[in-house]
Amino acid sequence: MATSAMLRKFFKNYYFRRTLKAVASIFVVTTLTFFLIRLMPGNPLDIYVNSQMQSLGVSREEAEAMASSIFQVDLKRPVLLQYTDYVTGLLHGDFGLSIVSARTPVSALILRFLPWTMFVVSVSLILSFTLGILIGTLMAYKRNTWVDYVFTTFSSIMTAIPDFMVATLIIVYFGVQWKVFSVTGVRGSLSPGMVAGFNAKFFIDAFYHAALPIITLVVCNVGNWMLQMRGSTMATLGEDYVMVAKARGLSEARITTGYVGRNAILPLFTTLALSIGGMFGGSVLIETVFTYNGIGMKLASSLGARDYPVMQAIFIIITTATVSANLFADFLYGWLDPRIRTEGR
Repeated sequence: MATSAMLRKFFKNYYFRRTLKAVASIFVVTTLTFFLIRLMPGNPLDIYVNSQMQSLGVSREEAEAMASSIFQVDLKRPVLLQYTDYVTGLLHGDFGLSIVSARTPVSALILRFLPWTMFVVSVSLILSFTLGILIGTLMAYKRNTWVDYVFTTFSSIMTAIPDFMVATLIIVYFGVQWKVFSVTGVRGSLSPGMVAGFNAKFFIDAFYHAALPIITLVVCNVGNWMLQMRGSTMATLGEDYVMVAKARGLSEARITTGYVGRNAILPLFTTLALSIGGMFGGSVLIETVFTYNGIGMKLASSLGARDYPVMQAIFIIITTATVSANLFADFLYGWLDPRIRTEGR
């Protein structure tokens, strides 16, 4: 009885339930991705088999045997057994081998492209969040003035325009027509011959190639932060403790930083956690538009080539990033508001 009571208490724990839900979500998405990808028409193995049959005049069985040897894939193995092998490999940290890049581990490709996406996403998120906080606070203090109207209009427009369209407009106007950026010179993540290292030359070159994707993500996301911070700051300005601080004769700068800003920014940190996963998914189209060698660009090329293992691995990474961000936000909510931890008991 004591053991049963301990188990019930354990399963009612807020943090355990949230973690279990996150793990289940990742498992379900991984399973659906595995089977849905295999419903896509055409794959490199079929193309290779047909080309070998036509060029060498061999039978389908012989061509399939050649493909199985080169790509290390058993074409006749049932899909359910393939799924079992795939899940077993995932539990051991093995994403399999790329079909297009024969005998190349998918994990090696991920480690090659993922850092560049993390670099762009992290820098753009920090910049957009910081600018949004500062401008949103200014909008709240200058409410119903031309400053408020201009930034509110900008925010409303930018939140309504898709990010890939903003990227295209930046290329057309700033790159092609106005010549502000050299569009052809910033393809890829590094200049040819550049060796990665902890030196100024490498960092400058990396920022140069990542500038356009970062600018696009900042422009597309800063408006949302501005509007949220404006609303939160205006709500905080009406609190009693702000009125008391003013009555005590504290300086406006002290009230803004110590009372208004610190309390107004608190609700935005939970939204910040959710934005991390969302920006990973949003970087796919932006990297493709700017030909930036990140995980999004690799996903686009894998979709075209039907490279199943690489596609599955990238989808798992995006899903894990999104679910982990939501889990972190749930933990943060539970820590900030203990009442949430007792709901559903």
